[in-house]
Amino acid sequence: MLERLLQRFVYDDWANRETAASVARAAKPPQKALAVLAHIIGAEWLWYARISGTKSPMAVWPELDPEQCAEQSTQLFNTWREYLSGLGPAGLGRQVEYRNSKGEPWTSTIEDILMHVVMHSAYHRGQIATLLRDSGHEPAYTDFIHAVRQGLL
Repeated sequence: MLERLLQRFVYDDWANRETAASVARAAKPPQKALAVLAHIIGAEWLWYARISGTKSPMAVWPELDPEQCAEQSTQLFNTWREYLSGLGPAGLGRQVEYRNSKGEPWTSTIEDILMHVVMHSAYHRGQIATLLRDSGHEPAYTDFIHAVRQGLL
């Protein structure tokens, strides 16, 4: 399972950087596309902080440009890879207590949080693709199966 999760984070990093590049290529990208891209990064840092018991280095909705998003994605991947390498299979079931953005208390397993991180990012990359396409720009092609077929994972 840990190997599969690591593959998902390899994909997540690649797709985030591809998305950042497509936003950067757009002459005048929709501001919302950039905001959502930065949110992907901010949310990933928040989830890492929750599971590691640290403070997030940035807000959930930070102000970042596409280059900063790509750089942060690489830093996040390195952080996730290091975390997963030290986790061990038993660690996936560990419960993490946290509060959501509304202040509500929740408890989730590490495995569920890790899957949420990757799926949350994919969800928002889809929004970015729609925003770019609707404004006349070409979005990145970040389908998971495309990455697999191209040998990127």
